[in-house]
Amino acid sequence: MREDHTRQNIVEAVGLTRVFRDFWMRQKARAVDGIDFVIRQHEIFGLLGPNGSGKSTTIKMILGLLNVTSGRLSVFGKPPTDVGVKRRIGYLPEESYMYRFLNARETLDYYGKLFGLDARRRRQRTDELLEMVGLAQVAHRPVGEYSKGMTRRIGLAQALINDPELLILDEPTSGLDPIGTRQVKDLLLELGRRGKTILLSSHLLSDVEDVCDRMVILYGGKIRAQGTAEELLRDTRKTVLCTDRLSPTTVEALEGTLERVEGKRFQSVEAPRQRLEDLFMEIVEQARQEQVATAGAQHGGRTARFLLGDEGEGAGLIDALVREEPAAPVARVQAPKAPATAAPKRDEVLEELLEPEAEKKPAPRTAPPSAAPPAAGRGEGSGGATRPAPAPPPKAPSEVDESVIDSLIDEGDSERGRGGRA
Repeated sequence: MREDHTRQNIVEAVGLTRVFRDFWMRQKARAVDGIDFVIRQHEIFGLLGPNGSGKSTTIKMILGLLNVTSGRLSVFGKPPTDVGVKRRIGYLPEESYMYRFLNARETLDYYGKLFGLDARRRRQRTDELLEMVGLAQVAHRPVGEYSKGMTRRIGLAQALINDPELLILDEPTSGLDPIGTRQVKDLLLELGRRGKTILLSSHLLSDVEDVCDRMVILYGGKIRAQGTAEELLRDTRKTVLCTDRLSPTTVEALEGTLERVEGKRFQSVEAPRQRLEDLFMEIVEQARQEQVATAGAQHGGRTARFLLGDEGEGAGLIDALVREEPAAPVARVQAPKAPATAAPKRDEVLEELLEPEAEKKPAPRTAPPSAAPPAAGRGEGSGGATRPAPAPPPKAPSEVDESVIDSLIDEGDSERGRGGRA
């Protein structure tokens, strides 16, 4: 327990009251009725109570989503409606509402943009958070295809994308399997050690007992008990003795001594039991070591570095360089432009299209170069004999679809980057 009354009060409520009214302003319900509590810096605070006790209403007032009917409520020393405090808060609601057609990576990138994070930091934090919550292997799948447990995992990552000073979690382990539940509790303990302030609301009392420094128990909108876990859970009516296993004879002797000295008897003598959670985790870890395949979410990795105050080596230097010197414009390599007079003409394109067909089956030509006309001057002398050069293939522009030629001319400027033949 980290008890230090000199620390800053992150959330302070005095006489906090919220009344819901109908259309005619008649009182329908007094959801929160004059409660006083303080959440100090660097502590994990539990908000407990059955359904309808006022937990979610209290959280919504802290977030500024509901107005306070009466009393006083401050967050970071300011009213909850102050927009400036929103940047310092991370929130996981009881039901996660995500864009169904975005995948996990796009979802975190979107929320990172809302907090004004640059592209490099968004990419780094997204990778670390997906690895931490065990969704790196399914990051490409749309969030709408996720199970409830997987949705809670991506919701937790979303709540941490801005590295908040105050983390508010409403039923964070709802829908999670025991592996995910254990991971969330370990994460909360790690964040608490690193100086985060956490408000945790949960119906799973064992989760709150394992991680919270102090807690408040609500019923009917009023505080029924508050204090540290040790103060609230200590049973002063009984004494527990723990030792190595004893023989029945020794147990009888001890019971006789207890009855003779104190006039009391043992209420029960039994071997201690391990927790079901510990047994479950032991079985899962053994299966993982045997490399048993699973189609579910993977066990999360280590805590994201930026949550531990480490944005990666050289991050500060890079940020300083970016702030001091603007990035030089990147030169773009462009294809050389064709001369303005090199645009192909229709007849030249026809000749270019028809010429390869003429070259596929050349006829033997023995006439000297002077005997051939300039247009067909492709023949060469061969043994003194002269043969007339074959006539060039007939040009038939009328047989070619001119729209195809026009499209080829347009594509020639952009793709080939060269003009027609001279």
